[in-house]
Parts: sequence; C-alpha cells; structure tokens
Amino acid sequence: MKEYLNKVFSKYLRRVAIASVANGMAVHMVFAVPSSTLIVVPPAELPASARQSGEAMLLHETIDGTTLLYIEQNQGARLAIFDVSDPAHIKGMGSVEVDAPGPFDFVSSFGSRAELVRFRQDQGTAVLDLHKAKVPTLKAVQAPTLKGASMPLDKVGVAVSRRAEADSQLARENPVQVVNTANSPELNRVFNPNGIREEITKYDTGTTFLLTDDGLFLIRRPVNEMTKTLRDLDYAN
Repeated sequence: MKEYLNKVFSKYLRRVAIASVANGMAVHMVFAVPSSTLIVVPPAELPASARQSGEAMLLHETIDGTTLLYIEQNQGARLAIFDVSDPAHIKGMGSVEVDAPGPFDFVSSFGSRAELVRFRQDQGTAVLDLHKAKVPTLKAVQAPTLKGASMPLDKVGVAVSRRAEADSQLARENPVQVVNTANSPELNRVFNPNGIREEITKYDTGTTFLLTDDGLFLIRRPVNEMTKTLRDLDYAN
C-alpha cells in the first residue's frame, strides 16, 4: 500500500513541479504517508449530537458529493445529521424532527434521493425523502411487509451488520473491544463500546461508524483516506 501511495505521490508531485517551474515558482513540499493502521474516535471527540445513542443509521451522498450520516434518535422522532465527507473533520449539521409513529430501520435506496424505511412492531413502511438532504421528510407509503435482517448496498455505504431485534439484544449483552493503534505508546488503549446497535462502513475511506449505547464511535483508516485523497488529486489533474 505504501509503495502504491509513494508512486501516486511522485506522479502528482511531478505534475505540480512542472506546472510551478513553468510559472517561475519555487516548489517546497513535504508529504508523509500515514503509518497508523486504525484511529478510534470516541463520542466525546465528536459533535454533541453524536454523544447520545440512536436506533439506526444511514449514509447518503448528495448530488454535490457531500456524504451525510443520519442517526435516528429519540425513538424515531428525530434525525441527527452529520457531514462525514472528511473523516478527520466530522461536522454536525443539526437535526430535524420527523413524523414517525416509532422506531424504524433503513431498508434500501428508493431512487437516488430517497430511502425506504420499515417501522418496527409491524407498523408499516415509509419513504424518507432526501431531495432536501439537510431537511429530510418522512412520507407514508404502501409496500410489501419485509421481515428479517436487511443489508442495503450502495456506492456510499455498506451495512456490515443490520441485526434483527433478537440479535441486537445479544450484541448489547456481548460488547466488543476496539483497540486504538494510532500511536505506539497507546497500543494498550482499549475502548469498550457498550451495546453496538449498528455498523456501517464508508467504502471510499474505509471509515467504520459504530452506533452504540454510548453514542457514535468512528474507526478511521488513515491509509485509505490518503489513497482517496490522492485518487481525487490524480483525477482532477
């Protein structure tokens, strides 16, 4: 991976240097390939609305390329919204109240700017309208009854585990450990998220979002993030 990154860096730097020399500019650049395998970001280091738990999550890419994370909170009554385009700088985008009869799960994409949701306890289905991504609305629809676990796949996010209610309870009773390997002196620093309710991974940066009883945890992969940055630079040039 490092060898690949170095090749891409060299290619990009050559282009920058040629353009700069042609314009009579001096070039002084220093880049470092990240060595960390994982960086764990606990709820305390995220926006305030990420420090409480929720029922479910959804990743959505807007038409301008921004990636938003929605967390269903307050038993389905509210959606907290975050800009997670840059895993190193998660931004809180506020929250919206939605007209939901109770908790629900995100089932699958419903076109490019909507998401089919299923209410728990057999309370029917609805569509989350994302045409106004920062002000989503919930609209009731008629749809076949859906049972069991669902794992929506799209180009933004993949649900690593979308458990049925019984499995969710089992997961809460058997929490996992997450080891932070960001700094060698802290290799023994272990996080114990209580009751993981859902996991979603953002495919391009490899960022994993863990929705737990304690709030939102992030597991960042710096090498993946750098690869994406370089790929974007290479595409732009």
